[in-house]
Amino acid sequence: MFTISDKLYTAEGVRQLDQLAMAAEQVDGYALMCRAGAALVEAARARWTSHNAWLVVCGGGNNGGDGYVAARLARASGVEVTVMAVIDPAQLTGAAARAADEWRACGGQVLPPEAPIADDISLVIDALLGTGLNRPVSGSVARLLERLNALPCPRIAVDIPSGIHADTGAVMGSALLADQTVTFIGKKRGLYTADGPQHAGRIVFERLDVPSTVYASGPPAGHLLASDFARHVLAPRSRNSHKGQFGHVLVVAGQAGMSGAARLAGEGALRVGAGLVTLATAAVHASQLNIGLPELMVQAVSGGEDLTQVAERATVLAVGPGLGTSAWAQGLLRACLTDSRPLVVDADGLNLLAQEAVPQRSDWVLTPHPGEAARLLDTDTASVQADRLAAAHTLAQRFQAVVLLKGCGSVLAAPSGDWAVCATGNPGMATAGCGDVLTGVVAGLLAQGYDSWHAASLGAVVHGLAGDRAAEQGERGLLASDVARELRGAVNG
Repeated sequence: MFTISDKLYTAEGVRQLDQLAMAAEQVDGYALMCRAGAALVEAARARWTSHNAWLVVCGGGNNGGDGYVAARLARASGVEVTVMAVIDPAQLTGAAARAADEWRACGGQVLPPEAPIADDISLVIDALLGTGLNRPVSGSVARLLERLNALPCPRIAVDIPSGIHADTGAVMGSALLADQTVTFIGKKRGLYTADGPQHAGRIVFERLDVPSTVYASGPPAGHLLASDFARHVLAPRSRNSHKGQFGHVLVVAGQAGMSGAARLAGEGALRVGAGLVTLATAAVHASQLNIGLPELMVQAVSGGEDLTQVAERATVLAVGPGLGTSAWAQGLLRACLTDSRPLVVDADGLNLLAQEAVPQRSDWVLTPHPGEAARLLDTDTASVQADRLAAAHTLAQRFQAVVLLKGCGSVLAAPSGDWAVCATGNPGMATAGCGDVLTGVVAGLLAQGYDSWHAASLGAVVHGLAGDRAAEQGERGLLASDVARELRGAVNG
């Protein structure tokens, strides 16, 4: 199902791949650097064919070496190239020093970072910092990044935009805003979550002819969940099917005044193919909740004992959307936690879970946004966002649950240590109710027989695909109900 281009690595993982590749091919680092420089020039020329005045900014490591090679090759092809460096080339070592020497040997000059930038520069190549960054950007490098971001021309990042943490996607003080990132050998997970997607622009992956055997024997990797993941996982239904084969979801949701959350979750489960969906909700609105969507069954519940009886007919439970944090809500959550059926917990279910002793159960999915994750971890939202993968892994271990941490580049983590990042979705989905739809989507897939990991992974992709379809008319003003209506196409496309 997954290919090499679907794998995601940490910075350390890619360094290991580099070493394995050089050993397997019996080549040195400079040979790989020359491949990277050539791939960079080819990618730049392919997209910006008429841009013939380049500024290449180089740092002190191998990323800078890639920049020097690209500058030399671009100049040889007829491009007017200016090189600016934050480290004196005389201080470089190894392959980067050789790349800088060859640039100067062909007549290339190296300007300091404070030098004026010519008005006719039509393309910037960012080869400053690379994947080794582990502290905030400051000083002359930060000032240079600000100047580059202000230029009215396209910017290409080498491997990763300078200032973006390769593992977390966080901005380390200041970062380049690239129009395109050409990343080498292994995809860095920081490109796909947190601030990474905003700063990376279009991502081009270049293996640099590294053999498949290197990846097979390489370090552990996560997976990038792109739109084609759904097509690979969703199997066609048998002609001889009936609704009982596709499960019965019980959505426990909706205190007084929050009936919409329950309705959206219920519709999410139906639209991805659950056979039956029942809403267990507050009595005040139970009789009106399925007006306009008569396929939903509705049951008023006054507490945990009522819920236990209603749940007897269900195959999967989902708890939390619009539930509130009252004693009534807490009783319903506890009833769900002690039930043996697969379970999805979201929204107020997670807020209440933060107040409970960690339950000893398995076969469940938590779908927090960063604020809910922070409450579960007894920390703050900024800390969660600073390292989304770490937060998801900690939650997965603590609760022995599959965790789907929502946000830009939704992150998935399992107690086994498996992890993935979802590439579908858009900023228009940052609106009330979209998370409730996702709760129903994951529960609906669990009801159809997918295990917790695949239900969460597939749910994230399908939910994002539906959001992308809904956003074709524009992201601003997109509603959760728009996303729900697009789910049917997303699971059948």
